[in-house]
Amino acid sequence: MNKTELIDAMASDAGITKAAAKKALESFLENVQDSLKEGNRVSLVGFGSWSVSRRNAREGRNPSTGKTIQIAAKNVVKFKAGSELADSVN
Repeated sequence: MNKTELIDAMASDAGITKAAAKKALESFLENVQDSLKEGNRVSLVGFGSWSVSRRNAREGRNPSTGKTIQIAAKNVVKFKAGSELADSVN
């Protein structure tokens, strides 16, 4: 399911216009992103939680040349599925 299909499904399920569903989805995504930027965790009970984790700098290898390269440290977003979501998939 892509973003357009999700907006269509949200509009249909909630009985709202596609424009309203798009606005709601974009607001949700923006708020999750802003919260993660601040280093906060976002949890939706039963669905899952997003968090930011620090990945340290490390050495890697260029697969085409075999030379050692430095990979910079960075923050990565992690998602952990909640129990209800995990159970519904299995």
